[in-house]
Amino acid sequence: MRTIKPKFEEMTNKLNQIRSGIEIVAVTKQVGTVTTQEAVDAGIRHIGENRPEGLKQKKAEVEGDVAWHYIGALQSRKVKEVIDLIDYLHSLDRLSLAKEIQKRASKPVKCFVQVNVSGEDSKSGFSPEEVPAFIEFLKDYDKIQVVGLMTMAPNTEDESLVRTTFKGLKKLQHQIAEKQWQHAPCTELSMGMSNDYLIAAEEGATFVRVGTALVGSESEAQR
Repeated sequence: MRTIKPKFEEMTNKLNQIRSGIEIVAVTKQVGTVTTQEAVDAGIRHIGENRPEGLKQKKAEVEGDVAWHYIGALQSRKVKEVIDLIDYLHSLDRLSLAKEIQKRASKPVKCFVQVNVSGEDSKSGFSPEEVPAFIEFLKDYDKIQVVGLMTMAPNTEDESLVRTTFKGLKKLQHQIAEKQWQHAPCTELSMGMSNDYLIAAEEGATFVRVGTALVGSESEAQR
């Protein structure tokens, strides 16, 4: 089965050495249905997509007990296409999106509020200061359950900057969780990708989003 299973086992072992219970979301946007099925057959139970087309195709064709994650920016006009197909949304980044989810979802959706901890102009999401008020505002949105927060670290070799970003999200998650809002338990942290998932785990991640380092790319899958 190519190299997915040993990679998954190696990643799992590394994460377990840091802390048990960290979930690996295999980001399959660069591979097709066949490779995605191989990932599920290898024991992966969380699959992440960032395009409605890819999500719909894989949801229809991949067999197995899978939790489906939408991890990319979601346009409001696309909400109706995907919201009832997913278990988790990692990119709740604006009020207009929340309103559309409330309008279109037929069941509650587990959502991560996207936070721009690093303050980079290239990244979407709320500033840390905006997050508490936004989450409190969602109390009457019964189709949205804020299970946690999500961020992306700067693309840099400076590990201290990456670590500081993740620490910032962890601190904010604690602040929200302490409020004990029924609609926002906020116990989870989605942070860390192929190049920094171990750092994220060390700083409290409960979900890491790993793509090419785990499932490769379409060109590799066809070799």
